[in-house]
Amino acid sequence: MITDGFHYLGVLLALSGGIVYVTQRRDYRVFKYVPGFVLLYFGAAALNTVGVFGDSKSIDSAGTAVKDALLPPMIFLLLFKCDLRKIVKLGPKLLLTFFVTALSIVLGFVVAYVALKSALHPEAGKALGALAASWTGGSANMVAVQGIVHSPENIFGYVLIVDTVLYSLWLLLMFGSAGFSERFNRWTRAETTHLDAQATAEQEQRPIDLASIMTLIGFSLALSAAAGWAGSVLPELGEVVNATTWAILIVSVLGLVVASTPLGRTAGSSEIATVMLYVVIGIIASGSDFSSLTEAPLYLLAGVVVLLVHLVVMVVYAKLARAELFSLAVASTANIGGVASAPVVASAFDRQLVPVGVLFALLGAFMGTFVGLTTVELLSAL
Repeated sequence: MITDGFHYLGVLLALSGGIVYVTQRRDYRVFKYVPGFVLLYFGAAALNTVGVFGDSKSIDSAGTAVKDALLPPMIFLLLFKCDLRKIVKLGPKLLLTFFVTALSIVLGFVVAYVALKSALHPEAGKALGALAASWTGGSANMVAVQGIVHSPENIFGYVLIVDTVLYSLWLLLMFGSAGFSERFNRWTRAETTHLDAQATAEQEQRPIDLASIMTLIGFSLALSAAAGWAGSVLPELGEVVNATTWAILIVSVLGLVVASTPLGRTAGSSEIATVMLYVVIGIIASGSDFSSLTEAPLYLLAGVVVLLVHLVVMVVYAKLARAELFSLAVASTANIGGVASAPVVASAFDRQLVPVGVLFALLGAFMGTFVGLTTVELLSAL
């Protein structure tokens, strides 16, 4: 049994390193469908279930301190690629489609929560809000919301399972939708002129070196400390807007500012942010216990309801706004899937429009945390 905080963090880092090595260096088909974050969650939760991590103040304080310290710089670094100047160039119709997609997902969570509230855990709204952050942004937004609202680790495990299972099915559906896009566009009487000239060239990056790594780590951690101090002196508003919320809001805005400067093109920002994300997820997972997984199917049902509402709203919107299937599918994938999957779906329609998928996903990465927190507030009021 491990009761020392340093040993505890060492085990989580070793587990993370092993999972990343296997998933990146071994060509097993299962790794195409099961993200490394999910494997890490199950691995850390399994260690806790069998009693590897003891119940000690050293472990609790180490995990809490590291998680709180890494959340703001992780969000900050992930936004380095989110250049608002490029996003604005998408045009009003594409941006409207993206925002309607995000709103339909939030509406889906409200409907699912109202329908299943009596059977869910009293704090299920916090976990569903974290899932809403993931389905409008990404995994980093999910753990950010979990850290702010303190959703119970076991319930967070349920929504992580829902995220993985339904995301995989939804990605297959969106990828396959390219085959009947022409018939769908004829039905909606869509115009595609707003898609012209949307392709943008990727900016070149210098290779990752010691200077870029030290600059990114030093700058992001220093900024995180400053944002944490600022958040501690700003007023708390309700249960959601607390010191952590203020810190993440500050670094999110600064991340957008830096993205439009030469510093935003520094190589290695996404890699370092991903390392931080693995550590944070490992810490959260280490507080989970598999003995209560029997409730997971109920949360899976909630996820299905969310996607059904989302699908209905998007079809109605497409008919009313004469939207083409490309923007619907890519906006939906950018929300539910993120930056790794949106370009793949975009390429199924037209390779020249892959940057649209990237920009959609980056916009979601900025919005996801705040959409998730708004969802928590909505569900808590029901």
